[in-house]
Amino acid sequence: MSRGQTHGGKGDKQRPTAGTFADNWDNIFNKNKDKVSPNKLEGGEEMNLITVDLETYYDKDFSLRKMTMESYIRDPRFEVIGIGLKVNNDGTEWASGTHEELRQYLQTFDWENSILLCHNTLFDGAILSWLFDVHPRLLADTLCIARALHGIEVGGSLSALAQRYNIGAKGTEVLDAIGKRRGDFTEEELSRYGDYCINDVELTYRLFNIMGKGFPKGELRIIDCTLRMFVEPILELDLGLLEQHLETTKQIKEDLITSSGATKKELMSNPKFAELLVGLDVIPPMKTSLTTGKQTYAFAKNDEQFKALLDHPDPYVQTLVASRLGTKSTLEEARTERFIGIAKRGLMPVPIRYYAAHTGRWGGDDKINIQNLPSRGVNGKKLKNSMLAPEGYMMVDCDSSQIEARVLAWLAGQDDLVLAFANGEDVYIKMSSKIYNIPEEQVTKEQRFVGKTTILGAGYGMGAVRFTEQLKSFGTAMDVEEARRVVAIYREANWKISHFWRLCQNMLIEMSRGNSGSFGPNGIVKYGSDERNGWVILPSGLKMRYDDLQYEQGERGPEFSYKTRRGRTRIYGGKVTENVCQAIARCIIGDQMLAIAKHYKVALTVHDSVVCCVPEDKLKEATDFIEGCMKTTPAWAEGLPITCESDSGKSYGEAAG
Repeated sequence: MSRGQTHGGKGDKQRPTAGTFADNWDNIFNKNKDKVSPNKLEGGEEMNLITVDLETYYDKDFSLRKMTMESYIRDPRFEVIGIGLKVNNDGTEWASGTHEELRQYLQTFDWENSILLCHNTLFDGAILSWLFDVHPRLLADTLCIARALHGIEVGGSLSALAQRYNIGAKGTEVLDAIGKRRGDFTEEELSRYGDYCINDVELTYRLFNIMGKGFPKGELRIIDCTLRMFVEPILELDLGLLEQHLETTKQIKEDLITSSGATKKELMSNPKFAELLVGLDVIPPMKTSLTTGKQTYAFAKNDEQFKALLDHPDPYVQTLVASRLGTKSTLEEARTERFIGIAKRGLMPVPIRYYAAHTGRWGGDDKINIQNLPSRGVNGKKLKNSMLAPEGYMMVDCDSSQIEARVLAWLAGQDDLVLAFANGEDVYIKMSSKIYNIPEEQVTKEQRFVGKTTILGAGYGMGAVRFTEQLKSFGTAMDVEEARRVVAIYREANWKISHFWRLCQNMLIEMSRGNSGSFGPNGIVKYGSDERNGWVILPSGLKMRYDDLQYEQGERGPEFSYKTRRGRTRIYGGKVTENVCQAIARCIIGDQMLAIAKHYKVALTVHDSVVCCVPEDKLKEATDFIEGCMKTTPAWAEGLPITCESDSGKSYGEAAG
């Protein structure tokens, strides 16, 4: 095995023991006891920081550009060319050798008392875990930290961040490494490849030193917990169920095409499908393209006008639209095929992206959106049902009940609604009772759904037109005039929430002027701006950003927008209210997840729920503990009533209810 050392350091090849990093931590993070400190992360133990970057084999057909991380790493063609590794602030090493030589090299480090740091630890951490049996005490990731600090709209590549912080340039040459196995490199080429890798390690370490300053300790733990869902998989997959589901899905698609009488080409082509609609005296729905700004056909599955045609009076139009949706939508097939591939290769790594949304919410990753697996329809839960707890374990899905609606009522000081939540009353039924002017005990299931949609939608300033569209998307019809009446009832009954929208609108005005302030219970919502970038400080200590916040005078007053990768996005008081509530709800769920993770393995998190694997013989004890964690109000949210619901089962589908 070839090894080398460069970039400073003491030149001492002896493996450091736990505690050496504590000596350097003062210089890195100023040892602020309220912020990050590695010797305080785990019950006071001192830990090493080990920064790692892996260089791997790839070719034109075998690469992360064309494959998921899971399929790439588990492919027989996969090979680690070499490893760049830095312990604390010592010099960085480059090691290259056979798989067994690299495994032995890695086992010389004290991983049980170390933090692993990478740029995209989802990738490097998975390789270390799956192939080399390396399991650090904590997982850290500069890519995750960058998302939280700078927002999802800012480039998070190592090159972009190095340029942003002016810490040196990322190497651009990879020595014509495409298609080269380790044995294909000359010693000189391998050494230069090592220099390239070492530079990446050094940049990652420098970034951590800069971005980690003041980064909330709790968020570091959430990063660790999120990464472990992928890096240390425990869920099994039911291969037989998945193969059956794939066959059924394909058959449904073929049946739809047959029933429509149209050809697959006619259904797939936008112009030809438009001709079919025109021939049936149906005007094809149109929309403005976000990329070109031009008018284009609104034939996507999320286009409300198009989905509305599923309720067209002509049954044939309904069939045609359903056939189009079924033919174009390959998502279920693609997901099922990916699940089948994973089932054949091993356990199910759950790819969850930390800070994937503007509000800090988690998101799907690695081309599998775990956050949005289907639950409805004949075969709706098959993918969820295929995800199994390991032998001797059960899955517990604990869902935080109405968390955003509760946060909104609490933030706005809508005390009657807060009290109703605290007393365990069904606020959806109470709303429905007001809407339909009937006693609560007479409210039907359908009427309760309208009440629920009102609470969750109108609470953020939703108008009558959007309200009818939302109801229709769930199969409930309501004309616009009736919707206006319902919205008016909500706003009158919850006038403090309506006032809160205006507070949030005023916040935009103040941020655009460079001013700062706070509102909500005990001033929990803090805001300000710097260099035209507006921000809201969340209870976690992080900021929710509104970059390049601008306004122009409209007919009804100032109209605000902020910069995103897709252009500028309009923002207003009601939308800010939604953002703030979602962000605070995420802070609460993050704290709950960390409390649970101290005792039980968190397998995944979806929206407002935390899903765990617990010993089968301790199901009742574990469920009680998990529910207790998710019913505990954070110290910073005094007066906020929260509760949860849970279910369990051998599969995720059973546990999700």
